[in-house]
Amino acid sequence: KARERFGMKIITEATGLHRHVNADGSLEKNNVLENVISYADIIQVGQRNMKSYGFLQELALVTSKTKRPVMLKRGDSSTLKDFLLAAEYIVSNGNPNVILCLRGIRTFEEDEFQRSTPDIGAITVLKRESNLPVLFDPSHSTGYRNSVKGVSLAAVAAGADGLLIETHHDPANALCDGEQSITREMLSDIKTEAEEIRKLVLD
Repeated sequence: KARERFGMKIITEATGLHRHVNADGSLEKNNVLENVISYADIIQVGQRNMKSYGFLQELALVTSKTKRPVMLKRGDSSTLKDFLLAAEYIVSNGNPNVILCLRGIRTFEEDEFQRSTPDIGAITVLKRESNLPVLFDPSHSTGYRNSVKGVSLAAVAAGADGLLIETHHDPANALCDGEQSITREMLSDIKTEAEEIRKLVLD
């Protein structure tokens, strides 16, 4: 319905296999996952599932038929090597269309100031070590809307191919993640400045 009404691409998070075990111990076909893939333009793997290798394999096998892009988020306690190997696991199981997404890592920061530590330096490493597109999520990496703009622009300057930003028409009353959601006006400002920075980076 969202695609039909707004003409937008749909990113949907796949959270598990959701397969039924038959009486003989065999597994039924993963119809839930296939149904999700039939509607979504991009399948997101959240940071908690980055190391769920059985799930990654199943997802890769199902999406290999259509080569539907899979956006893999870095686990908040995972090394860059872990992250790249998880991406390789998807690629080696049949789907080369993987998008890497950085969303901050766990350090000694306290939630009072920022939820995670933005791993902006990882952008240059991933661009050097792989040929996969790299996105940055300034919303989850900071946890607070007043930090989203600065971190967004820094990520673009570091070479990020895109940004994943939480937006809401009324962040104060959002049902989820309101503190890190920005308004549409703020998003427009970020887009304008990010495009200017992107031009400088490409030049």
